[in-house]
Amino acid sequence: MRFIILFTLYFVFITPAAAQDDFLAKQYFTDGEYEKAVVFYEKLVQKSPRRTDYAESLVACYQQLERYTDAERFLLEKISRPNAYPTLYIELGYNYTLRNQPEKATQFYDEAIKKIDENPNFGYGIGFRFQKYAILDYATKAYLRAMQLNPQLDYNFQLARIYGEQGDIEKMYQSYLNLISEGKASKANVLRNIDDFISSDAENENNIKLKRILLQNAQQNPDILWNQLLSWLFVQQQQYKSAFNQEKAIYKRSESSSANRLEDLGKLVLEANEIEVATDVFQFIYENSTNEITKLNAKLELIDIDLLQVTDKKLTTVQETFNGLLDTYGYKSQTLQLQIAYANFLTFKKNDPGEAIAVLKKSLKLPLNEYSTAYVKSALGDILVFDKKFNEALIYFTQIQKKLKNDVLGQNARYKVAQTSFYKGDFDWALTQLKVLRGSTSQLIANDAMQLSLLISDNSLEDSTQTALKKYARADLLAYQNKTQEAITILDDILKNHKGEKIEDEALLKQGALLESTGAFEKAEFNYIKIIEFYPNDILADDAHFALAELYRDPLNQPEKAKENYEKIIYNYQDSYYFPQARKNFRMLRGDAIN
Repeated sequence: MRFIILFTLYFVFITPAAAQDDFLAKQYFTDGEYEKAVVFYEKLVQKSPRRTDYAESLVACYQQLERYTDAERFLLEKISRPNAYPTLYIELGYNYTLRNQPEKATQFYDEAIKKIDENPNFGYGIGFRFQKYAILDYATKAYLRAMQLNPQLDYNFQLARIYGEQGDIEKMYQSYLNLISEGKASKANVLRNIDDFISSDAENENNIKLKRILLQNAQQNPDILWNQLLSWLFVQQQQYKSAFNQEKAIYKRSESSSANRLEDLGKLVLEANEIEVATDVFQFIYENSTNEITKLNAKLELIDIDLLQVTDKKLTTVQETFNGLLDTYGYKSQTLQLQIAYANFLTFKKNDPGEAIAVLKKSLKLPLNEYSTAYVKSALGDILVFDKKFNEALIYFTQIQKKLKNDVLGQNARYKVAQTSFYKGDFDWALTQLKVLRGSTSQLIANDAMQLSLLISDNSLEDSTQTALKKYARADLLAYQNKTQEAITILDDILKNHKGEKIEDEALLKQGALLESTGAFEKAEFNYIKIIEFYPNDILADDAHFALAELYRDPLNQPEKAKENYEKIIYNYQDSYYFPQARKNFRMLRGDAIN
């Protein structure tokens, strides 16, 4: 009983004190207050002499304070004990390195390596510690010695990283590629490491070395792995046609004949605005896939590409294509994408929402699960909004929102409720929905919700009649209905008759985007610059910088100006929704490797 009481008292009083010392020691060390940290680490080492982390932290404090003699005395005493952990020899050697005594340092580094002969499992800890201090030759020795003594150990991944740090790029590449081919490391993990050494420039020396090694491996050991890696390299270099050639080879040699990789490449190429290559990719999928749904999806992608430039002749051809597809596939729950694509074509390209609504209402009669139902209802709601049948659209959006309230589909439907209410002029109800969405799990929805919420609240406070806000809502709806010039005209009216009001920057941004869509790039540029000059501290400043950067990158082809605007976001708007993309695009323009 007495023992139990004493044991309990130990944990009540002693353990919290030790924990507090540990916390304070780490805090002072992190803050760079080594004089204070060393006091606590000396106490902790005395209480827990077997804790190597306390010993190492104490040595680090001594070294930061240039108390090298104290560190030496402490480490010599530690390694004199039986079963001293071998990394302490490295710590002592490094202490001599700091004192500019290389001969003594080498002596103890060699002692650490000898310890691997006693127990090869020490290899990882010793190698890792040498890596920590950038003593890479010894780190290599440690890993290789351990693997030599125990072939079951595998430190090739660590060795590959060391070769990279030493600048032996070819040896690093070959080591990483061996790991993948032998199944000892995942392709994704290896590519993340290799990516740090290449750039988007195909003429970069490191890129050329990797390509040469991959081609050599492909010749010596034909395997689709090398085609996959070459495709990856070509994508990094934005050589999409070459990547497509590799993907065709992979597809033809693959037993599964899955077109997933080709589909991903096609979407990536289309996003990069490489229309000709994207067309080739999806045409290949359509002609070669044996899966009917895959063929259908490829055909729909080809239709979207066709519709990037609309002419009356093209509309007629696409209409005939859709008629043929509907004859082939009919109305099935497995081909909803066809019915929705056709309804969107009728609405947004042919301005025939009536027939589109009939198509989707027919689709709703099919046996659908709740997600497929939501998918169709969402598309139907969008078309009803286009047709200004707001109340009916709200019914469908609300049904989705209630059925899937915790799903992104439900959150998106709630945003559409707010947006539709905004078009109607019911700003209070729109605000109610938007307040909920500002905490959405989807960053895009949350960002859009915040923007629309601020637009409504800011302009309602300033103008109780909400005149300018109503005009903006009308312009926004006209833009949604593809009545671009009418929308631009209303925004012009706002900019002339509501000058200096809060809505001005919103109108400039919206009009800038519409002007871009008509090819009036210089006018759009003027709008974005005006926002930056007159509203540099307002919420849309980052939007304007990003829009301007994208405009300069393509189509104005002024990369230096694009970099300037991306850089503004990187340094001045780190909380911006556009920050990740701005950083990626900036690095790409600078020629860096892009993960």
